[in-house]
Amino acid sequence: MLAVSTSAILIRWSDAPPVVAAFYRVLFTTALVAPVALGRHADRLSALSGRDLLAAALTGVALSVHFAAWFESLSWTSVAASVTLVQSHPLFVAVGAWLVLDERVDGRTAVGVVVAVAGMAVMSLGDLLGGGVGAAPLYGNALAAVGGLMTAGYLLAGRSLRQRLPLFPYVAVVYGVAAACLLGFAVASGAPVRGYPAHEWLLFLAMAVGPGVFGHTVLNWALEHVESSLVSVSLLGEPLGSALLALVILSEVPSAATLLGGTVVLVGVAATARARSSGD
Repeated sequence: MLAVSTSAILIRWSDAPPVVAAFYRVLFTTALVAPVALGRHADRLSALSGRDLLAAALTGVALSVHFAAWFESLSWTSVAASVTLVQSHPLFVAVGAWLVLDERVDGRTAVGVVVAVAGMAVMSLGDLLGGGVGAAPLYGNALAAVGGLMTAGYLLAGRSLRQRLPLFPYVAVVYGVAAACLLGFAVASGAPVRGYPAHEWLLFLAMAVGPGVFGHTVLNWALEHVESSLVSVSLLGEPLGSALLALVILSEVPSAATLLGGTVVLVGVAATARARSSGD
């Protein structure tokens, strides 16, 4: 959680366009995990079927949009609001599983979703009244919510593939597709992908090593060894950790609406994650 919580701070420290920072984070993370995937699981990678490759492509596309939207959101809203909303993905997973996979939604899950949505409404109302932190907090919050939605798509699209592939081949393929998409986004937007000073490259590498490898990749590994409910709820520590780091390092004080709404969102997300895990 400490590694994941540093992500927003590292992004804020970077002066590179958000989509470029996202591209290099994912590219460097891919470079770090690929040797293990190719060295230990080359046979599994070469045996991927067309269906598996399609699942990997969809998963990687969703992950790339998640990163592009979330990195951009941090340019417009507070760290606390952005990280809270991007961690709302259990809500979207619950709704997506109901709509796409025809999974049953029980009462506890429904209550969790309603509570979290109410928290989002509180945060948005505060921003509409001018109390938000950032250049355009409502816009930034919307981007962060899109990032959360795309995380849900990433989890749903990769569910079956993850069951058939070990961790490192899975993340190497998905990260690789995401990096290619982010490069396309950067080129299409006209953002320069070369010519950055040394400290920017160090920040890109830090994003890959910290939040990339010791954060999300370790969390993917943890799913094989502990209950998914524990992993899902532990992710809710990221908004708190990031907000505290932003307060201490960036002197960023979230608005009252963000604090109140964010707390309600996290309560709803935790209830949703626990309800879904206990029902599996």
